[in-house]
Amino acid sequence: MSLKYQIPILLVYSRVILGFLIVAVTLFQPEFYPIYTVIFLTIGLLSDIFDGMLARHLGVSNERLRRLDSNVDQIFFICAIVSIYLQQPAFFQQHLYPIIILVASEIAIYVVSFIKFRKEVATHSLGAKIWTLFLFALLVQITLTGQSHILFLIVFWLGILTRAEIIAIIFVLKHWQNDVPNLKQAWRIRKGLAVQHNRFFNG
Repeated sequence: MSLKYQIPILLVYSRVILGFLIVAVTLFQPEFYPIYTVIFLTIGLLSDIFDGMLARHLGVSNERLRRLDSNVDQIFFICAIVSIYLQQPAFFQQHLYPIIILVASEIAIYVVSFIKFRKEVATHSLGAKIWTLFLFALLVQITLTGQSHILFLIVFWLGILTRAEIIAIIFVLKHWQNDVPNLKQAWRIRKGLAVQHNRFFNG
């Protein structure tokens, strides 16, 4: 494995370590452990942003790396959400049903993808990326304050809309493909046209 391929791989796997660190500080609760949680969340978000950009810049972005990226993202955010639940259980109890709906919608896109393509979803849509930024902000807010109102509503409805778009993308595609920016690009792919590239997303 070449060095330029190892760099984005290490960035991806770093989120597994960061996820476990978030769990660890939650369980052992050192002094200022919410601050540690926010720091690890931030580093994880930055690694998620830069691993794909770096892989594309180095010319090593491929299906294996993008699928790995999607799977590690799930591990990282599961660790983060479970840990923050343990830190702030009252918030999750207060918003139980919307959270269940969000989790169910996330599971649904994987189920649909496995049924149609026998592969996990790795569309990395632009809407999903924007949603991840809002989710990160929400997790930070809950960690530090134990409450959220407007931001939680934004995350909920944006999450529902982006999960619905991803399911629509899966239905439109004839064959599994990673890095499909939006539904419009999925239709282009279905017609045999090239994806319109964006230097910040998939250029």
